[in-house]
Amino acid sequence: MPNSKLIIYVPSSHADIVRKAIGEASAGKIGNYSFCSFSIRGIGRFKPQEGAQPHIGEVGKLEEVEEERIEVTCNTDIVESVILAVKKVHPYEEVALDIYKLES
Repeated sequence: MPNSKLIIYVPSSHADIVRKAIGEASAGKIGNYSFCSFSIRGIGRFKPQEGAQPHIGEVGKLEEVEEERIEVTCNTDIVESVILAVKKVHPYEEVALDIYKLES
């Protein structure tokens, strides 16, 4: 039974490649199903500071981007490897994500 939930925010343009990386890293397994996830679209807002190298936007200017919030479950022992897989394909310099422990 999965015991962690990962929530990853990604520009909509890169959501499919991030979902693929998550599934290939063995997250998103529920029973006899793999690559299980749930997504919600929304608007991400940020302002790159001096020293940032933004994929989208410019240093010192507020930016709005259509993003997806991707939710998946996985075993806690693979969380770090899933995060590494996500970071390899995610376009942002800083990846926004949440990790929650699930109760059994």
